[in-house]
Amino acid sequence: MSAQNQIRRITVPQIVARKGGDPIVSLTSYHAHTAAIVDKYADFILVGDSLGMVMHGMESTLGVSLDLMIMHGKAVVRGTQKALIVVDMPFGTYEESPAMAFRNAARIMKETGCGAVKLEGGARMAETIRFLTERGIPVMAHIGLTPQSSHVIGGFKTQGRDQDSWPLHEVDAKAVTEAGAFAIVLEGMVEPLAAKITKQIGIPTIGIGASADCDGQILVLEDMLGLNEWTPKFVKTYGNLGPAIENAVSDYAEDVKSRNFPGPDQVYR
Repeated sequence: MSAQNQIRRITVPQIVARKGGDPIVSLTSYHAHTAAIVDKYADFILVGDSLGMVMHGMESTLGVSLDLMIMHGKAVVRGTQKALIVVDMPFGTYEESPAMAFRNAARIMKETGCGAVKLEGGARMAETIRFLTERGIPVMAHIGLTPQSSHVIGGFKTQGRDQDSWPLHEVDAKAVTEAGAFAIVLEGMVEPLAAKITKQIGIPTIGIGASADCDGQILVLEDMLGLNEWTPKFVKTYGNLGPAIENAVSDYAEDVKSRNFPGPDQVYR
């Protein structure tokens, strides 16, 4: 492919420039073949630590390792050409100190070829976000419902139902913005609070169970495709692939049992 025909990846500054403009489209992906499809439509793809639950049957995201994130991150980068690839930093790889976070974030970026990392936490992670961004690592922040902290906050609870708690979330959003995050995920947050934060800060907000007023939206791909038996309230199901896959497997099994597969068209003469 000539240099003129090469597809250029969307960059972090291009995502930042979308603040208040055309909505940013994003989905998760964990493997090359789905990433190649999503790449045609998404501005950025998140290799989320939700892969622990979606791909590996874990009960939460806490068991996801750095090596697992890197393995899936490599696959997604290989399968894509256009979208910015953001890789989650898993639990236990960044909380201890900014220096620890830098070592692990640098390893993620070097080994996967991704364009940015994401980490959870608001004001408490501002120092770490600043440390990373000052050293050349773009960071996407994540506040509201933070799955890695589910044991502390008492489960997967919607944030902001008590309006007295709003200032804490607003402080978190402002702190990560001032620390240098280029965008911020607002998860599981009541709609008016998410809309308010979106207006208050100068970086794009990415909603998941938040508000249509956010600068962009993200969903877990398998949720919106109907591959999971249960999905959160905020998910709109755009496909029904779970039953379709089961029907295909059932038909295959019946064909094998009845010796209808392989048929004349599937064997070599």
